[in-house]
Amino acid sequence: MSPLKIFWLISATCVAIIGVLSLVWPAALWALVGIGPLILLGVFDSCQRSHAVIRNFPVIGRARYWMEAVRPEIQQYFVESDTSGRPFNRELRSVIYQRAKVATDTRPFGTIRDLHQVGSEWIAHSLTPEHPSEREPRTLIGEGRCNKPYAASMLNVSAMSFGSLSKNAILALNGGAKLGGFAHNTGEGGVSPYHLEPGGDLIWQIGTGYFGCRTLDGNFDPDQFAQTAKLESVKMIEIKLSQGAKPGHGGILPGNKVTGEIAQIRGVPLGRDVLSPPCHQAFSTPKGLLDFIVQLRELSGGKPTGFKLCVGQPSEFLSICKAMVETGTVPDFITVDGAEGGTGAAPMEFSNSIGMPLTDGLLFVHNALLGCDLRSKIRVICSGKIVTGFNMIQRTAIGADLCNSARAMMFALGCIQALKCNTNHCPVGVATQHPDLMRGLDVASKKQRVFNYHRNTVNSFQEILGAAGLSHPGELRPQHIQRRISPTEVQDYGRIYQYLEPGALLLSSEGTSSTCGAFVEAWEAASAERF
Repeated sequence: MSPLKIFWLISATCVAIIGVLSLVWPAALWALVGIGPLILLGVFDSCQRSHAVIRNFPVIGRARYWMEAVRPEIQQYFVESDTSGRPFNRELRSVIYQRAKVATDTRPFGTIRDLHQVGSEWIAHSLTPEHPSEREPRTLIGEGRCNKPYAASMLNVSAMSFGSLSKNAILALNGGAKLGGFAHNTGEGGVSPYHLEPGGDLIWQIGTGYFGCRTLDGNFDPDQFAQTAKLESVKMIEIKLSQGAKPGHGGILPGNKVTGEIAQIRGVPLGRDVLSPPCHQAFSTPKGLLDFIVQLRELSGGKPTGFKLCVGQPSEFLSICKAMVETGTVPDFITVDGAEGGTGAAPMEFSNSIGMPLTDGLLFVHNALLGCDLRSKIRVICSGKIVTGFNMIQRTAIGADLCNSARAMMFALGCIQALKCNTNHCPVGVATQHPDLMRGLDVASKKQRVFNYHRNTVNSFQEILGAAGLSHPGELRPQHIQRRISPTEVQDYGRIYQYLEPGALLLSSEGTSSTCGAFVEAWEAASAERF
């Protein structure tokens, strides 16, 4: 029984008992003076729409806000851990909430960061700053190859499936995307009615389970794919090769989340765990991947098509690059997911010990495409704990064209990091299919908060650009970002990281060896015919 139903049961029972007692002892009615206000408070809590916790947990849910109100303010800067054990700063979570609610997100007394700590980073500002543009810069994807290229926002909703998230969460995310003109990645769970109802732009992710476009035996169904891919809301197609939170593992949707509706949308059995295979059945080689990209692009009516991966063995990604060079076929975009990416359910070892972190993976992909003289033809999207405008600046400076965020968008929805994602008992209705908990997430107010968070974070990104004397993200260079590498030494990204010259990997093996350093061995091991 849900906490809300328990509240109503207790309230009704108390009123009934007092009513019965008052028949023989009229003074019992005075008890209503004590419990009446609590009942009224509970009624108010269950009807208000701003706070999912107290909407689902009347009266007792207020204890969370009372504790927040009386704790020492410095506690908001303590570091806590997520389900994978990786640190997530409570200050950043506070910033997300404030931006989503359009509350003041400035700080008194300046920074509390120790700028002399090794690893601290900042952007070099200019004495002639630029006024931030009133219009958000957008990145055109698929130009010259696609009938329907897409002008993407600098910040979009990263992949989260219906099934992992509730229908109310999907409606709010897509509603926010509609209000703000940014894209919402469906995750591999297929395109549901709740992705389509608000009318926001969609990136349809095709995973190894081919949900929403699969045959009865789990293989890819081109006819089903074409039917959905041609919908107006679907703007791009993304093939998921792997994800940062559990690379090489496939996806898991616990059976207690597989409702009849989800089973129908995904084409899977009701009430059983849904396991996505670790790898695709539609292709098995780099050239096969590129052929699949061409097939999906054509079946969708010419919409931008690319793939997502967490970088693993370097030679395997370089094999894809070799296939691009040999065939002349390229994806419209590549999404690089960092190993620090989050998930609702994954084995601890996969979350903690497999996959390349975002900075390293992004640099590798950017350099590999440069070395093959392909970088100008392919847009690079990054995802993995992108939270602030400065996070966007950091990634753009080392090669990203735009960013995706999942965790921050969940916090904008009202996630309180209860760590119940994999249990179907999310107390704020974000990661659950339980109807009594789902009702706590009010779509109308939360979609506005998703929109607010996106708008304020992109504005922050543009303000930082202006402070550095830049007027467009394309002007960002690695040299703009500084990092303290020792107590007495600071270097910029341009000195810290290696950058290849355009076409350097295409030179003779002798020339390649002298210019490409660590790439040489992986490049020689790569083959367009195999991963």
